[in-house]
Formats: sequence, structure tokens, C-alpha cells
Amino acid sequence: MRGASAIIYITIGRALLALYFFVPGIAKLLAPTSQVEMMQHHNIPYALPLLYIAGAAQVSGAVLLATNRYVRLTALGFVLYILVINVTMHDFWNFAGVEAVHELQNHIKNLGILAGLLVLAGVSPKRKISVKAVLRPDSGS
Repeated sequence: MRGASAIIYITIGRALLALYFFVPGIAKLLAPTSQVEMMQHHNIPYALPLLYIAGAAQVSGAVLLATNRYVRLTALGFVLYILVINVTMHDFWNFAGVEAVHELQNHIKNLGILAGLLVLAGVSPKRKISVKAVLRPDSGS
């Protein structure tokens, strides 16, 4: 059993992580042009369909985090997402100068977000996946 302050910290952390994924997810879905251009700059094939998949995953995952549903599974899904993004979109080793510095900064920032997601996954309960269970929040976090 966690103390009241721990529950408050975890809830605020979940909400902020949800916001971190929700806003860019909506932007991907509603205004994809600049994101597609950035993906093409990084030689990502099938940029538009992948962008829509990423946007939908970000929005749906953010809603799950914000509503305290399948938090562990969602956090681990976002960990995988960040790893893919770091290798494909923040590939600082493929650039030079200011662009390399910018990509390295984003790469490291994403590792910090990834760390927070791992902590959240670690304090969140496992749940069986079912359509009916998605209506109930996770217990204990």
C-alpha cells in the first residue's frame, strides 16, 4: 500500500506523461505536413501512414495513461516507441554540427522520458487484457 503523497506524485506524473504524448499525437493527426517532411529528412519510408499510426498510438496511449487504465502495458509500449524514435528520428550519429547537437539533445531527453515510463511501469499492476476490463481503472496507482 502506498502513502497518499506517493499516489499524488504518481498521478501527476501519469498526467504529465499523458500530456507529453497527447499533444504531439493530435498534431500528427491534424497537421501532418511538417512531421512527414521531418520523417523524410531522416529517410523514413512510408512516412504518412506511419505518422498516422504513431499519432493514433500516442493519443490512445495518452488517454489510457490519463485515465489510469493499462498503465504498465501503455508505459512499456511507449518505451518501445521511444526506442524506435531515438534510433530513426534522433540519429545524431548521422549528422554534423548544430543538427547533430540538436538530435543528441532530443535523444537524451527521450531517454529521460523513457526512464520515467519504466518507473511508472514498475509501480503499476499487471492486468489481463479484455474489452470489459478497459472500463475499470488500474488498482493501486
